[in-house]
Amino acid sequence: MAAPVVSRMVRRVLRSSIRSCNSGAPVTQPRPGDPSQSAAEELSRRRQFLREHPVPFSAFLTDSFGRQHSYLRISLTEKCNLRCQYCMPEEGVPLTPKVDLLTTEEILMLARLFVKEGVDKIRLTGGEPLIRPDVVDIVAQLHRLEGLRTIGVTTNGINLARLLPQLQKAGLNAINISLDTLVPAKFEFIVRRKGFHKVMEGLHKAIELGYSPVKVNCVVMRGLNEDELLDFVALTEGLPLDVRFIEYMPFDGNKWNFKKMVSYKEMLDTLRQRWPELEKLPEEESSTAKSFKIPGFRGHVSFITSMSEHFCGTCNRLRITADGNLKVCLFGNAEVSLRDHLRAGASEEELLSIIGAAVGRKKRQHAGMFNISQMKNRPMILIELFLMLQDSPPAIPSISSKDSLGVQGLRHRVSFSNQVATLWAGCRVPQTPPLAQRWPGSGSPQRHYCSHPDSDSNPKCLSPVSRAPASRSGPLPTSDQLTHVDTEGRAAMVDVGGKPNTERVAVASAVVLLGPVAFKLVQENQLKKGDALVVAQLAGIQAAKVTSQLIPLCHHVALSHVQLQLELDSTRHAVVIQASCRAQGPTGVEMEALTSAAVAALTLYDMCKAVSRDIVLEEIKLISKTGGQRGDFHRT
Repeated sequence: MAAPVVSRMVRRVLRSSIRSCNSGAPVTQPRPGDPSQSAAEELSRRRQFLREHPVPFSAFLTDSFGRQHSYLRISLTEKCNLRCQYCMPEEGVPLTPKVDLLTTEEILMLARLFVKEGVDKIRLTGGEPLIRPDVVDIVAQLHRLEGLRTIGVTTNGINLARLLPQLQKAGLNAINISLDTLVPAKFEFIVRRKGFHKVMEGLHKAIELGYSPVKVNCVVMRGLNEDELLDFVALTEGLPLDVRFIEYMPFDGNKWNFKKMVSYKEMLDTLRQRWPELEKLPEEESSTAKSFKIPGFRGHVSFITSMSEHFCGTCNRLRITADGNLKVCLFGNAEVSLRDHLRAGASEEELLSIIGAAVGRKKRQHAGMFNISQMKNRPMILIELFLMLQDSPPAIPSISSKDSLGVQGLRHRVSFSNQVATLWAGCRVPQTPPLAQRWPGSGSPQRHYCSHPDSDSNPKCLSPVSRAPASRSGPLPTSDQLTHVDTEGRAAMVDVGGKPNTERVAVASAVVLLGPVAFKLVQENQLKKGDALVVAQLAGIQAAKVTSQLIPLCHHVALSHVQLQLELDSTRHAVVIQASCRAQGPTGVEMEALTSAAVAALTLYDMCKAVSRDIVLEEIKLISKTGGQRGDFHRT
């Protein structure tokens, strides 16, 4: 509680000066007849004062993990003059009515508030920000904000050459241009519009006007543009570019699938085969990029590893959508409307309290790529046009209906396995307590169950074998503690008749360590029993549908969708299984997802046991579940 108090005290002191002055620098009114001080001298003096008297960073923009959010991204519009496949669904998205979008005055009001609290970098995004008629005026107004060091824009480049001279004069000092291909015909396929040469004209105009480096954002997708990596890097030999290769990320409607994602390590291996002298550059504080340079080249290359190696621990970014919602995490679906509070007449202090509460709820890290792909979030066009963690991603045509099981090309993705291994290595399941443990109640007796008849148990049933004194020193848990146990400690099925029907989604996973011999046979589809991956996939789907017949107290659920994916991991000679189940009903589907993953793993064991008995099943766990009354769960 001390930090907010100190922050408020500092602001009161700074606002108590004779004239309104954000810096707190001593300002005196000019006496009659004194020559007036020039604006440049006044600004220089205030900045010098700020350097000599640093103000503690705002408690409202500091989250519970100590991250100070000094970078704000503001979406100026939801509209765009391109129709990128990765940015919006094919059918388009319903745009927000103009009356519900932030006005220019509201944008500047929020910007002033954030800058006053410590934000020193603002990036304007969209939609496409350069189609907003007053974008030059907005940049000029932002440039007047004391303490704001960087004003950037993320653009598709179509209007850049025409507007950049005015924008530079207004105060724009950082440019990100989205460009996912150097082939004009492919460009037209990706964005569904012409304009490649306009983008290139804008890029060269930025270099001509002295921007260095000009950042070029390229979202890399398997089967679409990963064959152009070397061509993009070659641009940096003679041009001051920072070519930023971005891992493809999931958003509503872009048909994300991790099989389409090319990982940072795979891209880096490709580059090093051509340029083994590639050297890593020091990472800047709060940077989203891992940067590398080829000796002798003017520019450099970077990788945005938001999927395979997240950088949540140093995230300092906040986002305001075009309709005025604050997002504290790009991949989170939680938002708070600053627009509504502004229009309701909220004071500056009230707005800061709302912002501070949202920042305080920010999680340590995003949910991981498997979970993110299942989460409901805005389409990219309604958050920002291009990657936010420093710009954006595309999509590829979906797998054909003939490959609805998603097994096509499964054995040719071994190069992706390093990234999968990295993801799963950090997801160990905590050690579970022994089955024979005390009930949650104080002093409750232990109960052991044995299915083998002996002198101490009834051979006709599963009998409790007493290993503790017969008398109870504490009550058995109530049904509030264990949902499948009644007040007398007996098994009971939960009554879900009064619960509302909601959409339930659950994702579970498992890993099967096959060993080198069995793994090679599975990889090459040489097992005598047949295609182990396809059989395991079908078994997992079938198991999800009969879960209630296998788990006694599970309700029968009418599943609307089951998806099972199996990925080969050559580093561990393993198969990584992910099962996703969806249903509309009163009860969750996590048991269906877990059963699906577990049975698929057991099927792989059965298919391979003739080759090797040294097979290990591990990491069977729930990844996420949504739609229940007890709230969503996402494993971190």
